[in-house]
Amino acid sequence: MPVLSPTWTNERIELLKRHFEAGLSCREIAADIGVSRNAVIGKLSRLNLTRGRTGDERKVQDRGAARAKAVPRLQYEMLATIYGDTDAPVVTGPIDEANRCSLLELAENRCRWPISTPGADDFCFCGNTAPDGQPYCAGHSRLAYRPPTRARAIRG
Repeated sequence: MPVLSPTWTNERIELLKRHFEAGLSCREIAADIGVSRNAVIGKLSRLNLTRGRTGDERKVQDRGAARAKAVPRLQYEMLATIYGDTDAPVVTGPIDEANRCSLLELAENRCRWPISTPGADDFCFCGNTAPDGQPYCAGHSRLAYRPPTRARAIRG
């Protein structure tokens, strides 16, 4: 049975620390020591060795975080525009059941809302007209794409 040598010998750890203090990247350190970049990152983390971020790096990351937070707001605004005020009760008329179809009968412009449970004898799809390449008809879109209510937003 072969004896495996440990990845992180005392010599490698000292070399890692010297390279880190010299400002080498994790990729450069890994290539010099002979380990993977992920091994270097993991060992630096376990040794609590971190580099302080510069002001420019923080600004770039903060901008990215602001964009990430803005996306749900944009989605909310789009849904509110499409479906109206979220505080208003959702008006749902009856959804026509005359166009139900099987998977093989589904076409690009038909509603893909599943009816019943897959595998059941009565399983089918809504089949109503789906506007503009959307997956669902107007009635099922109201169910699928409801903007968050204030109660859900508070809990969230």
